[in-house]
Amino acid sequence: MADNALILSIDQGTTSTRAILFKTSGHPVFTAQQEFRQIFPDLGWVEHDPEEIWATTLRVCREAVEWSRKESMTIAGLGITNQRETTVMWDRETGEPIHNAIVWQDRRTAGFCDELKLAGRDEQIQPRTGLLLDPYFSATKIRWILDHVEKARTLADQGRLAFGTTDTFLIWRLTGGRVHATDATNACRTMLFNIHDQVWDRDMLSLFQVPESMLPEVKDSAADFGVTDAEVTGIPIPIAGVAGDQQAATIGQACFEPGMIKSTYGTGCFAVLNTGQKAVASKHKLLTTVAYRLGGECTYALEGSIFVAGAAVQWLRDGIGVIDSAPQTESLAAGLKDNRGVYLVPAFTGLGAPHWDPHARGAIFGITRDTGVAELARATLESMAYQTRDLVQAMSADGAEMESLRVDGGMVANNWLMQFLSDIIDIPIERPQVTETTALGAAYLAGLQQGVFDSLDTIAGQWRREALFKPEMMAEQRERLLAGWDRSIARVKGD
Repeated sequence: MADNALILSIDQGTTSTRAILFKTSGHPVFTAQQEFRQIFPDLGWVEHDPEEIWATTLRVCREAVEWSRKESMTIAGLGITNQRETTVMWDRETGEPIHNAIVWQDRRTAGFCDELKLAGRDEQIQPRTGLLLDPYFSATKIRWILDHVEKARTLADQGRLAFGTTDTFLIWRLTGGRVHATDATNACRTMLFNIHDQVWDRDMLSLFQVPESMLPEVKDSAADFGVTDAEVTGIPIPIAGVAGDQQAATIGQACFEPGMIKSTYGTGCFAVLNTGQKAVASKHKLLTTVAYRLGGECTYALEGSIFVAGAAVQWLRDGIGVIDSAPQTESLAAGLKDNRGVYLVPAFTGLGAPHWDPHARGAIFGITRDTGVAELARATLESMAYQTRDLVQAMSADGAEMESLRVDGGMVANNWLMQFLSDIIDIPIERPQVTETTALGAAYLAGLQQGVFDSLDTIAGQWRREALFKPEMMAEQRERLLAGWDRSIARVKGD
């Protein structure tokens, strides 16, 4: 591969879309980013406009292509990573979405999930899909759109309706409607995919009344997903790698051996533990998921999903306006000797693993007359570490032995948070030199397909650590802090 070769990665996230160009060394050389609206039609509802997602994708991709032209560099392939579970449905004939995308954070189907649990239907879901019955996943969102959007069911019955997570929608648009496909990591988050047989599960389709004609073809994570239309992206680019954001970060962090774990701190927080070719059934409310599928061979993982991490800092900034920027939280937290008994439980859209309570709502405990912005900022950062501890504790109970935790995402630049995280979970934290691991993982997949990389070992050889944080906190202090957190969680859940 020529020295001037690049890999383009589309990182379609929850709050923005980015295009990043990577050298074959794995280092980013260009980034374009566009935010888009968060739509809240009702309490606990979260939507995105698919056309805004498409517009931001077009804009950042064209900027990346233009930059590569100016630098006389070629783009060898395109990888896509995306917010998972977010549900888009469109008319195959017109290409028009029939409703806003229902975002993974959305809780509107909580009542329907409760009905299914009362009927005992949840018992057949986890053995097939590896997932727990929750509004988080795509299946109940699809069902809601079919039941509530005018003519949706009719279009579906006619075979005109297409479903996809955002990767599938972008592939459709990028290829001019020629390709309707996803990869195994995204398919496994729909609650319609049998992770053992690697096919759409007929029983799940029947349970959620989803016609199979709506569903995309499921491919390996490194595969031929078509070629972009030159009129769309400026030049034709092979779409060669696709993975949901957390699985892409697992690849970007080179967690290829069983027992390796990474945790991403973005809008939410997601810890993924590689379990190899064994799909481990969790006894502690973790998800069994596909880590990646290459050459038809599936590697599995245990995952713990926290719905709100960096989004809580965003709430401090945009929701209540007590800070001007996210980096402010580091100095505010460091300026206090302790948390002064203040705890924030950021259950803004319910609680994820290992609690799985869609009805829980956020709360702040321990407020006194002299509680101020610093205490709120520290409590917000601390909540990320406490929630991670809940996940790590569940993974350990499921038999995992963790020597260290590799971290990535926007929040890991906060050194105070990284040290506190190490102190609370009592294991070393490794921060890589390249923290754009989600986009990097998608680029690596595209590179594998295009022959830029010959193996996962080659990719693993490129991983470099930038910083190491080791536990320093005394056990007594850790236990006291965690006891306060456990009390707060119990009150939010009504235990």
